[in-house]
Amino acid sequence: MIEKFCGTMLRDDRRFALGVWLPCDASWTSPLNAATIPHRADGVRSMPPAIDPFRITDKLEPSALDVMIDRLEVRGHHPYFAKPLSEYLDRMEIDRRSTVLDLGCGTGIAARAIAARPGFEGTILGIDRSDYLVQAARRFADDEKVGGRVRFERGDSHALGLGSASIDAVVAHTLFSHLDDPAKVLTEMRRVLRSDGVIAIFDGDCASLTFELADAERSRRMDDAIIASLVTNPRILRQMPRLLKDAGFVVDAIMPTIITEIGTADYWKSAIESFAKLAPKAGILSEAETTAWVGEVLDASANGVFFGSSVYYAYIAHAV
Repeated sequence: MIEKFCGTMLRDDRRFALGVWLPCDASWTSPLNAATIPHRADGVRSMPPAIDPFRITDKLEPSALDVMIDRLEVRGHHPYFAKPLSEYLDRMEIDRRSTVLDLGCGTGIAARAIAARPGFEGTILGIDRSDYLVQAARRFADDEKVGGRVRFERGDSHALGLGSASIDAVVAHTLFSHLDDPAKVLTEMRRVLRSDGVIAIFDGDCASLTFELADAERSRRMDDAIIASLVTNPRILRQMPRLLKDAGFVVDAIMPTIITEIGTADYWKSAIESFAKLAPKAGILSEAETTAWVGEVLDASANGVFFGSSVYYAYIAHAV
């Protein structure tokens, strides 16, 4: 198994994203039932409506949120994911920051990692739109004995109830690919950040997410369906240089990571298992389709022929 490869990756990127029109020569079919997407009046195909469950965590039932919590915790503690988090926190010089804001904190993986750093003596506020996730974050923080340094509250990253120029550092850890309005969140980050502050945006380049099946064309279709089912903005990190500039930031560093597993799934295993329960909620794939895909991918892992990969980026920036 190849544990991780960091570098440059090129790939066929004929992707569609939620709410994006495809060229008229493009096509998409439901991977198992071959139902073709309808045309618009001008001949352009549109994709079926989908709901990114990570975007509506305040509306999900506890059973779905429990699946999400398990995935966030397993992923967050996996060395493949913990390492880039630690590296971008170092690049931010997070230990010398007095007040840190963790947007879309989920279970508090980033906030707890900051609070546990030996050199950090500040305070952290984690904000998430889901009260259920906020409660989970508080439990995990107490379990890890960092609850006195970090607090978690329900809130909306698009409209922070915080004073202007009140925060030394803002972290958005796997948030932006699920946002309704990324530009508005960047504007809020700029508003609350002090003049000498720093931000970090870390997320997957979800348009690069891929799991190979025995049939290459079916692999492409299922990649497309999984991405559209679970991600609102799969290309957001490619748009980030423009968005940051428009919001009044200057990029200090870009830190890429590629997480690729070949042969056997380890990091990707819990992701695949969580997709089985979360992806059908978006309305593109049925439970039967998703279950069949999960079985095929995990069989590939059991037989030593698994391939799964995605690119991640961390953007470090300061305000101007």
